[in-house]
Formats: sequence, structure tokens, C-alpha cells
Amino acid sequence: MDFTFTDDERAFQDAISRFLMTEAAPEALREIWETDAGRSPDLRNKMAEQGLTALSIPEEAGGLGMGDVVWSLMTQELGYYGIPDSLADTAYVSAGLIAALPETVADRNGWLEQIAEGSIRIAVGHPVNPLVADAHLADFTLLNHEGEIHAVPRSLIDVEHNASIDSSRRLCRVMWEPSNSTRVADAETGAPIWEEALNRGALSVAGQLLGLAQRMLDLSVDYVAQRKQFGKPIGSFQAVKHHLADVASKIEFAKPVLYRAAYSLQHGQADAALHISQAHVACAEAAHLAARHGIQVHGAMGYTWEVDLQMFMKRTWALESSWGDRAFHKARISAAIFADDAPLGPGQTFGRS
Repeated sequence: MDFTFTDDERAFQDAISRFLMTEAAPEALREIWETDAGRSPDLRNKMAEQGLTALSIPEEAGGLGMGDVVWSLMTQELGYYGIPDSLADTAYVSAGLIAALPETVADRNGWLEQIAEGSIRIAVGHPVNPLVADAHLADFTLLNHEGEIHAVPRSLIDVEHNASIDSSRRLCRVMWEPSNSTRVADAETGAPIWEEALNRGALSVAGQLLGLAQRMLDLSVDYVAQRKQFGKPIGSFQAVKHHLADVASKIEFAKPVLYRAAYSLQHGQADAALHISQAHVACAEAAHLAARHGIQVHGAMGYTWEVDLQMFMKRTWALESSWGDRAFHKARISAAIFADDAPLGPGQTFGRS
């Protein structure tokens, strides 16, 4: 399978990376965290101007019409720079969910246009997540009631804030009452749409975790090149090299798993859920190892507020169980590979008869 990205896709990723490098420096993120909302409307508007919110919106609704494969690159950048915003929930997960709604839903096209413009914030409450990110700030929240899809405005929701180890996460427990006025799809229509939303959410988290892993590795490499013991940079010691090499290997092995999952989802392949769970597990393992070894090479100071590593380490711990924890995704993988009719073996893997 060819995982070569087009020149346009790589150029868009590079442009977003350069933009976030300037606009989302760690000191700027700390300032945003200390606000009551924990969000920067200015940063979000600038991201919309860069085209992030329009990325997967259909062209007829004012978007760029790109797919899941490009988002596998973009979510890595959101993770790498630790963006304190649920932009992917609005621009990717909810955009896909809304696009899948029947065209008879009166507000469908208007919502898509507003997402593309960056003028709306939508939270997504899926049963796999007990808490909803940014529900207190969302214009409305997409919620599941026995398979139905409800678009519930902020005025009809009560939220209970839930503290997170990650200062950038704004999580809420949502209380609401389903009604005919909020229902936009019945259970029969909504069930496959919710399944697709789960896959998009898990893929989004996988990409962010891979970006976080790379950022923690880069921070660790920079640190061990500067920190000296016995008159030498600690990065010259073999044990430190081995730790960081293990992280680099995990990241490189996780990348094709992520891209395979994005390709499967974009092309509607039957094994998309399996591939996405594999990506979630692989990227979470890479990020978890990067955090653990990052702390080891930094020493005790790696935990402290002054060191940037802790920002990305805590984000990793918070995201690992988002859109399905490790047990959930391993169960999906197990169900697929131990099924009686599971298409296993090299002949299936490589498409040979």
C-alpha cells in the first residue's frame, strides 16, 4: 500500500506546523490555561483562517473536501503543539457526523457552512466517553439517546465541570432531557452514524498521541544534548541513547498503522474499525513510552510546572482513554482476529489468492 502523501497535503501540513510554532508556543499555552474558559477565541479564529475548520467540509458547503488521510497529518500537528482546544471534535468528528445526516435535516447544510467558517463550536457526547469536552462552551452538543442523534443547544444543557490532570482539558458531565425538538435522526439512522463518529474520534486521538510522542521525544533529545554529567552531555551515555531509540522505533512503527487506519476509514473498508483500534493502541503505546522515558532522562524535574515536558506528558495521560481506552480497543481487535471467519494469514494481508 502506498502511503506517499501528495505535495499539496505535505505543503498544508508544513503550513499548519509553521503557524502553530508561532501562535502556540508553550508560554502562550500556559497563559490560555489560566483563563476561566481555558480557550483562546483568537487562536481558534486564526486556525479557521488557516483552513483547519474547513478541511473535511464538502466543497459545496464552503469547505476543502479533504478526507481522513489528511486529518491523520493534521491531528499529529495538533498533538505536537498541544493545542488546548477541541477543534478536531468540531471540524472533524462532528463535521463527519453532520454530513452523514439525512438531507431532510433543516439545519444540516447551515451547520456545515458554519463549521467551515469557524463560527460555531460543536461538542460531541458519545457513550464511550463518560465526559464531554468543551460542552460548556459549545453552541450545541451532539448527544446519543438510545441510538438517536440529538442536537442540544447550550441553553438546554446543565454541565458539571470535571477536573483533569491535563490543564488544557475542559471536561463536563452533561445533564439533559431528550425531546422531539432536539432529535435530528432516529435510532435506525443514527446507529451507523454514531459508529462512524466513534471511529473518527478514535482516529483523531491516535493522531494526536503520535504527535505528542514526537514532541516529547524532541524535547528529550534537546535536553540530553544540553544536560551534562561528569563533563559530558548525558545524551552520550549508552543507556540514555537506548531509551530514546526505543521511543523513536515505536513512533516509526506506529505511523503506518495510523495511515492504514485513515485510508480504511476514508475508503469505507469493512475492516476500518479494526484498523482504527490498532492505530489507537499503537499510537497510545508510543506516546506512553515517550512520556515514561522522557521523565527518566529529565529526572525528577520532568514533573515540574516549569519544564515543558509535563504539558505533553499530562495530555498523553488524559487522551489515552479518550474515545475508547486500551481495553476497549484491544477488545475490538480481539473480536476481529478471533472471529470464526477472520481473514487472516499472509495471503489476506498482502492481497494474494
